[in-house]
Amino acid sequence: MNRPAPDVQAVIDLATAGFPPLATEMTDIAEVRAFFAARSGPAAAPPPVARVTDEDADGVPVRVYDPGVHEHAPVIVFCHGGGFVLCDLDSHDAFCRSLALATEATVVSVDYRRAPEHPFPAAPEDAYTALLWTASTFPGRRLAVAGDSAGANLATVLTLLSRDRGGPEIVCQALYYPMLDPTRSRPSHRENAQGYFLTADHLRWYWDGYLSSPVDRTSPYAAPLAGGDLSGLPPAQLVTAGFDPLRDDGLAYAEALAAAGVPVETRHHAGMFHGFLSMAGALPEAAEARATAFAALRRALTAP
Repeated sequence: MNRPAPDVQAVIDLATAGFPPLATEMTDIAEVRAFFAARSGPAAAPPPVARVTDEDADGVPVRVYDPGVHEHAPVIVFCHGGGFVLCDLDSHDAFCRSLALATEATVVSVDYRRAPEHPFPAAPEDAYTALLWTASTFPGRRLAVAGDSAGANLATVLTLLSRDRGGPEIVCQALYYPMLDPTRSRPSHRENAQGYFLTADHLRWYWDGYLSSPVDRTSPYAAPLAGGDLSGLPPAQLVTAGFDPLRDDGLAYAEALAAAGVPVETRHHAGMFHGFLSMAGALPEAAEARATAFAALRRALTAP
């Protein structure tokens, strides 16, 4: 069996040091969030963005990153990862700053309600409310959605909701190692179950906290790989990682989108692991991959 390169494994080991087990229903969510908050301070000053403001998007907190490039810059609604239960605006602040600068787009980062206190459908409904607010606050601008992990789930769900509820129009969806299938049945969930940052135990715990009813596990708004209609969605850009338990979910979703007639660009990084785009400062390959992904999103937003 292949293993990550030594420098990649060293980053994985550092990132997982002291990580809570998240293996039982008795895990205290407050303790887990406190653990992440205590270690979330940036190692370096965050990238400077012309204007960063916290706003109220019709009841949903958002953080708006304006790179100050031009008045009619496109807009990206971004949903953070964290298994629907962890992370927040601060955990993804540096990532969103880098995204705004690289794409020359205004980024609206959504502070959706988290499980288990607020299970499905709270998160996608909050994200959709923020999407509508964004479209009305920045009228006439090209609009994309993006997210990592559970946030990529919410990003693609936003395209479904927009299609099914009559808007707003989305020109592109950027999905970074998406978390899409609560059955966790594809081979990568077994092959990468342990040792690569995100584990099988984490995923089970995340999904169990997010989906409180068995019927939710077949809803396309919770599980986009559950077999729902994917036609009529905007072009997609997917990033997947070889040592990610979610690898096959992302690859299967790319195939399902293509089969439904949706244009798809897939960038697979065989030697990387879940979350690697957020570790560009530690790994040259991650930095290159992130630059490539952001450049692709910029092209989609500026294409005629």
